[in-house]
Amino acid sequence: MPADLAELLAGPPEVAAPRLLGAHLVSEIDTKTVRLRITDVEAYKGSDDPASHAFRGRTERNAAMFERPGTLYVYRSYGIHNCANTAAGPVGTGWGILIRGGEVIEGEGVVRARRRRSDELTNGPGKLCEALGISIDHNGSYLFDSTSSIRMEWGEPPEIILSTPRVGISKARERPWRFIAASAATSMG
Repeated sequence: MPADLAELLAGPPEVAAPRLLGAHLVSEIDTKTVRLRITDVEAYKGSDDPASHAFRGRTERNAAMFERPGTLYVYRSYGIHNCANTAAGPVGTGWGILIRGGEVIEGEGVVRARRRRSDELTNGPGKLCEALGISIDHNGSYLFDSTSSIRMEWGEPPEIILSTPRVGISKARERPWRFIAASAATSMG
């Protein structure tokens, strides 16, 4: 096992992404704590991946993807939903991992209030960000800083990991770079 979580993200995103399954994503915002177990991720490989936000190089918007592994990249999808990613691989590669879904293990009441519902709380990247209170203001945060309001911590990895094509993209859809904890896949229907 690597010495720390950042070490898990040192390799190519298609190798690092499944290693994040089971890790905890924690938010402490406005004195409210939410903890999720990561159950669904997708890998994006920078200039080698036409579906990646970093495919055409570094921009002001995607700069966090080119930072050290564990740097949070938050972007708005369709002008509505925030989506959270972590930078992966060597600095400058633009590799990243989209955190698509999780299981609430602490703060379900906070999540229900933020989501204004009691079902389908974190089964999608926009839902996950809303549940955790992640906003564009968190872009560039370092997930492995114990004092950060959004951070990642160790968790129990799943016994079985499923690999499927990525979803919600129009290019390079055939790459089997979506990784799902088997227990989460059964609850997704």
